[in-house]
Amino acid sequence: MKEGDVDKYRSMLERLRSELQKQLSSSEDGAKPIAPDNAIGRLTRVDAMQSQQMAMALRQQNQLRLQRIDQALRFIENGRYGVCVKCGEDISESRLSVVPESALCVKCAR
Repeated sequence: MKEGDVDKYRSMLERLRSELQKQLSSSEDGAKPIAPDNAIGRLTRVDAMQSQQMAMALRQQNQLRLQRIDQALRFIENGRYGVCVKCGEDISESRLSVVPESALCVKCAR
């Protein structure tokens, strides 16, 4: 992979990382447990608990993606970015442009 391409992906990954960190910090309140002594109705409590569960699931997905982004940035530093960790083949530019944190080529990801 050319140095200019690596710089483009590094920039994309750093921007995604920053956005995910902002989302994670802003979603902390929504994932907090619902206090049992809150004076809200039964249906409202169920709605609040469902919202909490959805917020927790989204936070977990974002945390996992953030880990993959950090790994991709380490791969850039080590000169291994864009190479499938399973088969050793190059990951296509089209895949990296959609999912820049990809560690697997399309064939191995299936």
